[in-house]
Amino acid sequence: MTVLKKVFSDKILQITFVITIISLFFARPRLEDINLHTIFSVAAMLIIIQIYAYLHVLDVLAYKLTSIADNMQKLNILFTLLAIIAGMFLGNDITALTLIPLYLNIAKRCDLPQILPVTLIGMGANIGAAFTPWGNPHNIFLVSKYSVNALQFFSWSLPYLLMALVITFIIFYFIPRKKIPRQDIKQINISLRPTIITTAVFALFFLGVFKVINVAIPMIVAIILALLINPRILLKVDFALLLTFTCFFIFISDIQQIPMIVSIIHTMINSESSTYFTSIISSQIISNVPATILVGKFTPYAEALFLGSNIGGFGSPIGSMANMLVLKTFTQNATVSRGEFFKKWSVMQFIGLIVLTIVGWGLLLI
Repeated sequence: MTVLKKVFSDKILQITFVITIISLFFARPRLEDINLHTIFSVAAMLIIIQIYAYLHVLDVLAYKLTSIADNMQKLNILFTLLAIIAGMFLGNDITALTLIPLYLNIAKRCDLPQILPVTLIGMGANIGAAFTPWGNPHNIFLVSKYSVNALQFFSWSLPYLLMALVITFIIFYFIPRKKIPRQDIKQINISLRPTIITTAVFALFFLGVFKVINVAIPMIVAIILALLINPRILLKVDFALLLTFTCFFIFISDIQQIPMIVSIIHTMINSESSTYFTSIISSQIISNVPATILVGKFTPYAEALFLGSNIGGFGSPIGSMANMLVLKTFTQNATVSRGEFFKKWSVMQFIGLIVLTIVGWGLLLI
């Protein structure tokens, strides 16, 4: 019952469901428009991520890094870099949900700043998630939709990651090196065998995403592994996201059959530049996952859509699901003013959006 309540209380799913129902009055979806490879890939990714979360892999890394930080600058650097790396493998949602409460617990205990570090953790998670096909669910859709191979994908994501890291380290430079008390390491035991097996399944998932093997294989293996470790892992899977993908495929299939709407959309995204900016702007309004599916059905410019949708995750709270989780997690765990946090968080988010939009535009022109 709790799972169903969580699924149907998801705001993005609610909006997507409504517009999908409306679209059914104008056309009927075609089965070939439902991208099963994307849906199976996202399902496998969500299960594997939840297994890693259950095994507390990220928690152990965070506590070990915390124990070696002796000043505020170093603590920010370590947590932000961990968020970037974790975002690459576990996605920005799980990264935000794990690292932010952990940091805030330390901050409350030692009277440390809360607003800037939490903002950097959230932004770092978005940066890291853009680097891999599985870091962001819409990246999986891009790989499937445009049949992108691994070499091509990383030729897009690596320059973006490097430029984002340069900007991040410029921010680090201005953080004062205020001394902080060293933290004791909290002892968390990791079950080595399940972790190794999960990593092997992750390798299968990598092959499935790039269509070396059928992606249904790692999805089924991941389900079996979750059931063997602890069946309750499956209850934590983000089913709302899977339903959102399904609804959007139905919605896009419907509107593709309405000539006037197709003509308008093609007019809006008839070039690489328009694809890039449309995906950024639409992400601010409907979030970058549905924006990618919407724009992706009408444009051949995969790289522009990749950059636009990942950069579009910055800016507004709805730009990325991770943004909403950052705000929610901060509200639940912080002791400073929520209003002050939202104001400063928004300023940094939109500055990041503007700077990265310029960077992404430059990468497209190269």
